Amino acid sequence: MRLQFFLLCLIVASCAKPTQNQGERLYATHCASCHTVPKIDHLTKELWENSILPDMGARMGIQDPSYDPYKGYTYAEQYEMKQSGIYSLRPTISQEDWIKLKDYILANAPDELPSIPKNPSTKTLEQFEFKPISIDSVPGAAISFLGYHQDSQNILIGNLDGSVNTFDYLQGTSQNIFRAQSAVTAFNPTDFGDIVTAVGILNPSEQKEGALLLRNGEAADTLVTGLHRPVHSLVNDFNKDGNPEIVVCEFGHLTGELSLLQKDSIGIYHKRTLIQSPGSMRSIVRDLDGDGKDDIVFMKAQGDEAIMVLYQKDDLTFSANTLLRFSPLMGTSWFEMMDFDGDGDEDIITVHGDNADKTQILKPYHGLRIHLNNGKNEFEESFFYPMYGATRSETFDYDGDGDLDIALVSTFPDYGDRPVKSFVYLENTGTDGFGFTERVLPGQIDGKWFLMKAADVDADGDQDIILSTFTYYFSPIPKDLSQKWSGSLTDLMVLENTLK
Repeated sequence: MRLQFFLLCLIVASCAKPTQNQGERLYATHCASCHTVPKIDHLTKELWENSILPDMGARMGIQDPSYDPYKGYTYAEQYEMKQSGIYSLRPTISQEDWIKLKDYILANAPDELPSIPKNPSTKTLEQFEFKPISIDSVPGAAISFLGYHQDSQNILIGNLDGSVNTFDYLQGTSQNIFRAQSAVTAFNPTDFGDIVTAVGILNPSEQKEGALLLRNGEAADTLVTGLHRPVHSLVNDFNKDGNPEIVVCEFGHLTGELSLLQKDSIGIYHKRTLIQSPGSMRSIVRDLDGDGKDDIVFMKAQGDEAIMVLYQKDDLTFSANTLLRFSPLMGTSWFEMMDFDGDGDEDIITVHGDNADKTQILKPYHGLRIHLNNGKNEFEESFFYPMYGATRSETFDYDGDGDLDIALVSTFPDYGDRPVKSFVYLENTGTDGFGFTERVLPGQIDGKWFLMKAADVDADGDQDIILSTFTYYFSPIPKDLSQKWSGSLTDLMVLENTLK
């Protein structure tokens, strides 16, 4: 899903010392403009040789008869891929330098990666009661969107088949309210109707089949088509004119973008590109510079992994600034903003662990990171919790003791570690700012968790946690788990907080 990455760039090194060998200089300079350099020892020799280098060479115009980047794609898809220009028609490196570059990488790549040490003090989660929910009578689940509507107190569920359901937790009833033509990735209730985001083509694609739809009671209208695999949308009136705009994260594939949809005087939405880059995944609204105008903070992956802010200057004009930047191997999947250390400014939590690419090995640098704000919107990593395949977090004061705790989900855990560690609750002890007690689900409570949402679903005044299952598998899993989870009727697992 994300090997569209470090291949045209690896980091600036114009200050390379004369004593550096030529392979090191080639590694540092040939791909200097796209993203942060990945460490060679973050992938094994086998993955470099058989997965990364062939595609890297194709992007640099190196002809290799044993590797065809277009193999397996339809003619329509191949056409769009060629139109993107990602795979160069002309060599951007000499054959001699390419061999030196490959030799340098393979000479420095390890045979295997180290493992994350097990925490002997891990405890079982006891503060919550576990309530499995079956939305239907069909085994397995493919929930592609999970939300909560505060006004109606309903859980919102979008599915791969395009259906949208609500679930009333207090009444225990479910209702189908909409069906799109493709997988639903976002659902935004508004005063003028519900805006539904449909991804179009689920698997990596350069074809633009996504759409935004408007549900208003029994009526349904198409707002915008031709979106490039949209995975998130945000509705907000940025210029305060009474007509909300829509920010769309078009994840894309080889290409993609962050786009803004603005409605004209006759009600038609027009799209404008804000950032031209694949991998846009999530956006939120903040006024980071304190000028009274709403800014956009968003996350992008798929190569140049970063957290960026678009400062709004005038009426819907923005100035981009990068807050955090990560290696393309990090698998950046989620972020949150909150004042974690209580000093009056907002910090950033990032989650890294997307492993649905061609390098599906356990990576010890995956996990959760806390980046503290120095008061100038400059962020520094101050805490790292390693977790294989971590993909989402929900940070709240779940236990009511005045500090922030973290719930963390992994979509790509270590399946050899039983019970599978796909959910962790980090209970903040408040001892030194980053003191946590690690808690996991009881052994009998397991599932193929994918999405997570914190909400007071039982309306008792504390935060509960909703986990959704997903039995569409991105990577190979053991047969016994596949059979167990695919046959399960559990669609949601509610962790009901017993604090109140």
